[in-house]
Amino acid sequence: MNRRTDASGSGPGAITPDGCAVDLYTRLPSRGEAELVHAAVPAGASIVEFGCGTGRISTPLARLGHRVVGVDESPEMLEQCHDIETVCSSIEELELDERFDVVLLASHLVNNVEPHRTRLLRSADRHLANGGTVVIQRHRPGWVGTVTDATGTEGDIRSSLTVLERPEPDLLRARVRYEFDAMVWEQEFTAAELSDEALPEVLAGAGLRLGRMLTEDGGWFTAESASPAKPE
Repeated sequence: MNRRTDASGSGPGAITPDGCAVDLYTRLPSRGEAELVHAAVPAGASIVEFGCGTGRISTPLARLGHRVVGVDESPEMLEQCHDIETVCSSIEELELDERFDVVLLASHLVNNVEPHRTRLLRSADRHLANGGTVVIQRHRPGWVGTVTDATGTEGDIRSSLTVLERPEPDLLRARVRYEFDAMVWEQEFTAAELSDEALPEVLAGAGLRLGRMLTEDGGWFTAESASPAKPE
């Protein structure tokens, strides 16, 4: 697997190309994402999740009655998934012979720098059934430009974020350190702002249009295909 030049990670166990630690992700608790997605889409909708990781969102969605296909480029991540179908592939190069009622793009993947962001969104449109919905999570508008060093806890996991630099006003380079018992993981990443003002143009560049906001802070929203109906 090719390492990403804008992300890196370290610590015990397998590390994915974008710097995520598999052993860490198996320990992260639910944040209610599955319930939010479930409430926003039709009952029993078919779902494909891009970057599903260990299935932290996909597995609960399957248990809520959806058929879920999880896509990730890390075979070690996919080995931890349960109750879903899995496909090992990069999102940008994905070419499944099926379109889905819902494409899920969580984990702030849409805050990738270009050209990654547009390629992810184009893949979402490519795999969306007629009348389908893309459910997207982004950093809340303004977070990239205002976040400061911070610490927190999530279950038994302690975390600390360090801002490394802002090479541009809408671009953040940061490091997150996670600690669990005697284990320590670190991940460096780059995040690009996706403001409300830029959102329609960004989506249009991938053949999508804005649907509706799912949370008051704008962190979750939907999109739909802007193209004419696709042949089934």
